[in-house]
Amino acid sequence: MAVPLIQAVREQAAEDGLVLIDAPPGTSCPFLAAVKGIDYVFLVTEATPFGLHDLQLAVAVLRQLALPFGVVINRSDLGDRRTALWCRSEGITIHLQIPFDHKIAADYAAGHGLIDSRPELEPVFAALLQEVSR
Repeated sequence: MAVPLIQAVREQAAEDGLVLIDAPPGTSCPFLAAVKGIDYVFLVTEATPFGLHDLQLAVAVLRQLALPFGVVINRSDLGDRRTALWCRSEGITIHLQIPFDHKIAADYAAGHGLIDSRPELEPVFAALLQEVSR
């Protein structure tokens, strides 16, 4: 029931200004429901063959839909360089590369957000939002 949930969240949040919608990997119906009519898409991936495969599919869909997007590579130091190299060869902006951090993983598992875990990253994300708001 992901699509009705995404639609309900979008309707509820429509007047709230900035709205971030998290969608599952790939290009399934929830992904399409999440990106429909969006101003900007952050594709969060990992530096793994599976991450690159899903990223390539999502990029193809976003290009067909003519939606602006950029990439964030999570756990960027645990895989290989193919994801970053592919993005660069395709002219895709890599906004951020976040290396694996055990503290972030442990805090997330305990129900805490990224900024709660690593408050020094708040200005990084604020600058990122400022950048794509232009």
